[in-house]
Amino acid sequence: MKLAIVTAYPPSKVTLNEYAYHLVKHFRQRENITEIVLLTDKTEGKKDLQFVEAGCKVSVKECWSFNSYTNIIKVTQAINQTQPDAVLFNLQFMKFGDKKVAAALGLMLPLVCKLKKIPTIALLHNILEEVDLGSAGFTSNKIMQKLYGFIGSTLTKLILQADVVAVTMQKYVDTLEAKYKAKNVKLIPHGTFEILEEPSFNVPLQPFKVMTFGKFGTYKKVENLIEAVEEIKTYSNLNLEVVIAGTDNPNTPGYLESVKKAYSHVEGVTFTGYVEEQEVPKLFKESALVVFPYTSTTGSSGVLHQAGSYGKAVVMPDLGDLALLVKDEGYRGEFFEPTSVSSLALAVQKILENNAYRVELERANYKAATAYPMSRITNMYLNTFKSIILKKQEDVLQKQEVIA
Repeated sequence: MKLAIVTAYPPSKVTLNEYAYHLVKHFRQRENITEIVLLTDKTEGKKDLQFVEAGCKVSVKECWSFNSYTNIIKVTQAINQTQPDAVLFNLQFMKFGDKKVAAALGLMLPLVCKLKKIPTIALLHNILEEVDLGSAGFTSNKIMQKLYGFIGSTLTKLILQADVVAVTMQKYVDTLEAKYKAKNVKLIPHGTFEILEEPSFNVPLQPFKVMTFGKFGTYKKVENLIEAVEEIKTYSNLNLEVVIAGTDNPNTPGYLESVKKAYSHVEGVTFTGYVEEQEVPKLFKESALVVFPYTSTTGSSGVLHQAGSYGKAVVMPDLGDLALLVKDEGYRGEFFEPTSVSSLALAVQKILENNAYRVELERANYKAATAYPMSRITNMYLNTFKSIILKKQEDVLQKQEVIA
């Protein structure tokens, strides 16, 4: 099978590029994949194709740009030129742009592929029905929220034109089936990027590094984390540092630089900037725990799965999809009230002052992460493609029999 994947891809700063890297890494090791064609956004640097494992050929065709109105044309042309046997879209609602028309035109591509009779899966990482638009930084205006809801429903209907829409949480399946009467939605979990040898679960070296990782500025804010660690220092002997790993969300340029200036007087705060893939293991292994300083959630968390694979305890807000993941996939963590600095401080302190509890959380998260390695996830996609192809073949035979 020659598989095309429409996605952002490292060194892109567009969301979900890291997820695409790990999809490709594991897809290329599957025996029945003969070639992967990446239909990606345009970037200044070269695409990261440095894989050490044996695998199939991977080619890149940079054919779309964030907020371009011509993406639907350019990607369709690339599909015509490369002639894939199947297409996988790695999507969220603002994948192709944060301007409404550009986003909508890009999200029409699964329908284009279906009309061309190419087996198509749209992986949808979030659904607007489960996003708190105010907390997530979209809008707090009630009228605008209704408008976003209407636009979101329209875009969802476009994406549902794919042969199969894959979502990462059962709640998303239930919502799409109930609201849109969809019959082509399938649960395929997010998966864990790397399954490593079981960690030693030793006491982390001091100072304890309290780490957060992601794209910050909308519903992911780091001010409360810095203030929580400072609060702990006023009444505890814990030796703590804060590591803020990652970049600004594309919608909030300059956010981390403004935080850096505002808290320049605070000692022991490190801003790593963009983290290269090869630096990720070191980042997690050196961390004492991982914090999710979110005020909202917009989908299954890749960082939570990464934390699990490295056997790390986590501190999470008690809301939305993170709470559901704990229930559905077996992750565990210490919860805090999303807007409370003191609640966050107590959650961090509770883990780091109780080594047995920390290890208990680490072991549970490692076990949860190993249940869904990316090798298993990519096999689920391939089996789904086989089912789509088989159904299309059956439909053709039925039409031929009718004509005969």
